[in-house]
Amino acid sequence: MNKPAIECQAVCKFYGGKTVLNDVSLNLVAGSFFGLVGMNGSGKTTLIKTILDLTACDSGSIKLFGKSHREVRSREQVAYLPDRFTPPAYLRCQDFLSYMLALHNRAYDETEIRQMFAELELDHEVLKTSVVNLSKGMTQKLGLISCLLSGKKLLLLDEPMSGLDPRARVLFKQQLKKLKAQGTSLFFSSHALADVEEIADTMSVLHHGEVLFSGTHSEFNQLYKGENLEQSYMNCLSQTSATV
Repeated sequence: MNKPAIECQAVCKFYGGKTVLNDVSLNLVAGSFFGLVGMNGSGKTTLIKTILDLTACDSGSIKLFGKSHREVRSREQVAYLPDRFTPPAYLRCQDFLSYMLALHNRAYDETEIRQMFAELELDHEVLKTSVVNLSKGMTQKLGLISCLLSGKKLLLLDEPMSGLDPRARVLFKQQLKKLKAQGTSLFFSSHALADVEEIADTMSVLHHGEVLFSGTHSEFNQLYKGENLEQSYMNCLSQTSATV
């Protein structure tokens, strides 16, 4: 059995006396895809930032590939795309990709980049364009391309399909399938439950900073008696509200 790419054990985070993450425990098995589900304000982005040590947890432990997340070397195989991704306004797209690939110790391969642009249906002439001239969808594609070409073993993507139109979402999912066949691990958050159902091997539901469920989507549907993830999610929240 593959070892965990991410291990979170009893992670807690507080902001000004408010509990943002409460005893959060979850695992991502290396080579698998994991979806984090929750409403706005549930703690998804805080958890991702805590995993990356961009935000310090107040208690608990986090490991990346068996190493403490506090160690810089634990993040050597990680590529991250934040929510509300905004590249530096003074860069051209080509400059941004060149910079990001250098950070990932990857060579700038014009052929490889043009191929990825073509597969995501982004005109390669965009490379010469300033990032401030991109639409929301084009900006998101640029950020995703930087992660897809990173060569890293673990991708942490916060709402990766934000701003993508339906066709772009399909094309991006095709790229993820290729990476999964290569053994890449994926941890992503999403409001789109259909995407989680399609992509993720396992998932967790985060609600007001607490994990209500961890497992497969079929187990979730069985537990909360829904025909699909959306119905099961609503049933889960209804049961949670009824017990409060």
